[in-house]
Amino acid sequence: MNTKTSRLPFIGVDIGGSHITAAHVDCTTYKVIDSTMQRLRVASMDENAEVIIQSWVDALSSLILKSSEETIRIGIAMPGPFDYQEGISLMKGQQKYDSLYGLNIRTILSEKLGIPGDHIVFINDAEAFLRGELASGAASDFERAIGVTLGTGLGSTSNCNGRVVDVNRAFVPFLDSIAEEYISTRWFLKHYKELTGKDAKNVEELLATADESIKDQLFEEFSTNLATFLNDFIADENPQVLVIGGNIAKTWDYFITKLQDKLVNKTVVIKQSEMWEDAALVGAACTWISN
Repeated sequence: MNTKTSRLPFIGVDIGGSHITAAHVDCTTYKVIDSTMQRLRVASMDENAEVIIQSWVDALSSLILKSSEETIRIGIAMPGPFDYQEGISLMKGQQKYDSLYGLNIRTILSEKLGIPGDHIVFINDAEAFLRGELASGAASDFERAIGVTLGTGLGSTSNCNGRVVDVNRAFVPFLDSIAEEYISTRWFLKHYKELTGKDAKNVEELLATADESIKDQLFEEFSTNLATFLNDFIADENPQVLVIGGNIAKTWDYFITKLQDKLVNKTVVIKQSEMWEDAALVGAACTWISN
């Protein structure tokens, strides 16, 4: 590690379907500096591009350090589809950030924050998650790991071929659609309405209001879908550990036993995220070090 580089002020950013979280990250200890944490809600589907970008700028502005000797480096964990090299949003029809389609986010943020564009790097959000968990979280004691993030979308990533990569299995054919349509928050909410005729804003609200029989049915079907997806993923990558993160992972007790029973490979260690959102922040910010 270059010690001069490691002392630079790093900002890790996690862009989700409904929020932006940002903080300074110590890339020598791979820890988030909690006192610097900024989090704002973002209406990614309803707002226009200007409003969304401004919310990101608001979250980041207070973290930008003015210094004649040091220049900030920003790592942004971003959901796909996205041109990570060029910084261009390709999200469309994803129920999030449609208004950003085709915009060069790197250029826009560079201008609004007053920092060079080449000091902003983008990384897939699931990839950032696994990088963080490998650095100082649930996968830190293992050499070969895969990760899935279960939330608004379905993230999948692996380091089993020597480096952490987004393997983008959300769009593999699955039942009568793609995997993400059966392993995500929107599946829960859609199927809950099919079963009850009721709407729920998120999985937390569903858990608070649903009858036990409905919850059992939902998580039985969810665990079957997730196991089918993971059995192929594990067979292809041969990991030592699987780390599960994202908001749905917080319902761990509802599905983990069912999932373990349905997995074919019983040697893979299954772990819940230890770092949660910090994983993506660390993974994104410390991309500057690992690169």
